[in-house]
Amino acid sequence: MEQYLEEQLRCLCRSVRAADDRAVEAAKHHWDGIAKPLHGLGRFEDLLTKVAGIQNTEDIRMDRKAVVVFCADNGVVAEGVTQTDSSVTAVVTENFARGIASVNRMASVAGADVIPVDIGVMGEIKEPGVRNCRIANGTNNMRKEPAMSREQALEAIHTGIRLASELKDTGYDLLAVGEMGIGNTTTSSAVASVLLQAPVEIVTGRGAGLSNAGLEKKIEVIKEAIALHHPDPEDPMAVLESVGGFDIAGMCGLMLGGAIYRIPVVLDGLISLMAALLAQKFCPLVTDFLLPSHMGKEPACGMAMEKLGLEASIYGNLALGEGTGAVMLFPLLDMAEAVYRENSTFEDIHVGAYQNFEEDAAQKTAHTETDSFEKEEQA
Repeated sequence: MEQYLEEQLRCLCRSVRAADDRAVEAAKHHWDGIAKPLHGLGRFEDLLTKVAGIQNTEDIRMDRKAVVVFCADNGVVAEGVTQTDSSVTAVVTENFARGIASVNRMASVAGADVIPVDIGVMGEIKEPGVRNCRIANGTNNMRKEPAMSREQALEAIHTGIRLASELKDTGYDLLAVGEMGIGNTTTSSAVASVLLQAPVEIVTGRGAGLSNAGLEKKIEVIKEAIALHHPDPEDPMAVLESVGGFDIAGMCGLMLGGAIYRIPVVLDGLISLMAALLAQKFCPLVTDFLLPSHMGKEPACGMAMEKLGLEASIYGNLALGEGTGAVMLFPLLDMAEAVYRENSTFEDIHVGAYQNFEEDAAQKTAHTETDSFEKEEQA
């Protein structure tokens, strides 16, 4: 089974094709024709242009949106690295289904659905509306043994891929990722230290408000876990198995599914960024299909964003999780799309379009450098 899942994952990743350059250029041309200053909406123009490349058309659609919240417990909580115990994970997971969590309130304003997924909650989930995709009742304690088996890691990734396929077929145009799991800033900081090859002290934050002593304990536990397993930063499966979480693996799968089935996926904070770094290891093209939302409060967020080659649009010092930062991006995208779709063009109002002097200057510089190189070669 393990070999089958691994080969299937490789085949799916090989099927990914880059964003459609023609759709990207058509979207850029459309933006430039709208009666406003060139690139006046800045990064939001870039994000919508990216969506065009993903959807293979300049006639983009972002009508139906959802945030998929992966819920799972982490065995490392037994080491005293959190303020609360694992029972909270099940409580909040059921709150998602009841529609009373923070992300539900925000998603209702943004016109988005919240899809809670039990991918590894320790407690019993009785509330209808939670998708049961449970791999196990939480991960193992990474300080003492690998967090999960390779087969479990693969199952969690494939769960995310299947959800992306299903949601695309159901008619969703845009997905976001969220998570819930006590202890998951510990697992994600461990993943960050390995993948970013950075000291644990640099990438580890306070999570849900640890004291100084609590932070020191958290750092020490992560160091011991990494020292025990020595995961290879170039082997994403090894990283997941040793110090990862089911929520991270599920989000990684949803991102890969976004690339496979060509549906944009909005990132949230630290935990989702670690999932994105792992997804990038499996499939380098995956970043073509990811939309960054905000720069989270945890210290590794900036380093991860830079490594992914992405840039946040929201700087709100957020640290809530659940996909709340990702959902914040939805109405901003909607506003940009309204301009993209409904504004008059320069042609409509019979006014001359702005000239792109920056682009002209860049092209002139490029030509000058090419001419100089050719003259040097001839000499």
